[in-house]
Amino acid sequence: MLYLKVNEPEFDRVYLEHYAALHHYAYTLLEDSAHADEMVQDVFLKILERDEPLSIHTSLKAYLYRSVHNECMNYFKHQKVKQKYQQRNMHQADNHTEHALNKLQYREFEQQLLKAINELPEQCRTIFQMSRFDELKYAEIAEQLGISIKTVDNQMVKALKRLRQQLADYLPLLICFLIKIFK
Repeated sequence: MLYLKVNEPEFDRVYLEHYAALHHYAYTLLEDSAHADEMVQDVFLKILERDEPLSIHTSLKAYLYRSVHNECMNYFKHQKVKQKYQQRNMHQADNHTEHALNKLQYREFEQQLLKAINELPEQCRTIFQMSRFDELKYAEIAEQLGISIKTVDNQMVKALKRLRQQLADYLPLLICFLIKIFK
């Protein structure tokens, strides 16, 4: 069993004797010289910060290599957790941005839809509103307006064609809107 105490010439000797080899080992694991240096420094710092002498049951060299290895593995774990956290935050930010953009696009679409509906000829607009907003069947619309079912059908075809032309840029949103209306 080996005891290594802080602030002794023995500690300085161990540090100077093993630093280069431990740095090289950490570098082979991390492929980054600065991080390799940090891992080796952390191992020796933990030895320095101990209140009690370090009790080593294997060889000192094996203990130091194992300690550097563990520091590197902890670094990898930390990086993995950090990456997951950053990805989750980025994903949440993307979702929030997408949601805000969708709301903005939907409001813009809604304004354009109302404008396009208001620009329809009066009878065409009335029939469209009765069909889509009041959810009346063609026969009910025809009866209320005193016109034929065929006229209602023709006016709906005309309204949908005009709306489709005027709102071509909003076609994906239009499809969602119409699906929402028919639920």
